[in-house]
Amino acid sequence: MNYLAHGMRFIDQPYFLAGTAVPDWLSVVDRRVRVRGAAAKELASDTRQDADCRGIAGGIVRHLQDDLWFHETRVFAETSLRFAVELRDLLPGDEGFRPSFLGHILVEILIDATLIRRQRDVADRYYDALANIDPERVQAVVNRLSKRPTEHLATWIRRFLDVRFLYDYLEDDKLLFRLEQIMARVKLPPLGDHLDDWFPVARRLVEDRCDQLLTSPA
Repeated sequence: MNYLAHGMRFIDQPYFLAGTAVPDWLSVVDRRVRVRGAAAKELASDTRQDADCRGIAGGIVRHLQDDLWFHETRVFAETSLRFAVELRDLLPGDEGFRPSFLGHILVEILIDATLIRRQRDVADRYYDALANIDPERVQAVVNRLSKRPTEHLATWIRRFLDVRFLYDYLEDDKLLFRLEQIMARVKLPPLGDHLDDWFPVARRLVEDRCDQLLTSPA
């Protein structure tokens, strides 16, 4: 799952909502920083902590739990594999990791695009809710839950709120720009213009399967 799919049900709980975004934020600012699920679960249930602290920890726990079932569903496996095979054919000479990685993240990104297309104000309300949090507070809680601290998360949260790149997922050229940023960040080759005709096909497939993709088997 990506940001909206993880968090849209918790827009009325800004700090819990922020917690659902923490693992994805960390994947951008410092992939070496990992929040520990057991520690987050313990903190979320510690009544000695204030509600905001417990909310952040609880959102992290929810993110990790949702990722577990989401990535194990048959529909996600089938869709991401189909994308990987198609991308391998579209990206010349690429038999390596890039098509599989790209297929995986594109399913998640295009789910968010579908959610915004269905209900435009969901992204507006998502960002508005996160505007009510203190990024430094989120960073402090994350540093309690990870063995390796980060000094960059609060700055990234402010940039995330300023740039609002989730809306870029709706347009193919802007989506490609964001994907190229990801490719550069994880040190994979750029995509070029090989996917221009494929994006609409991929969008339709995820739109058709979106509800199924977001249905927990439990």
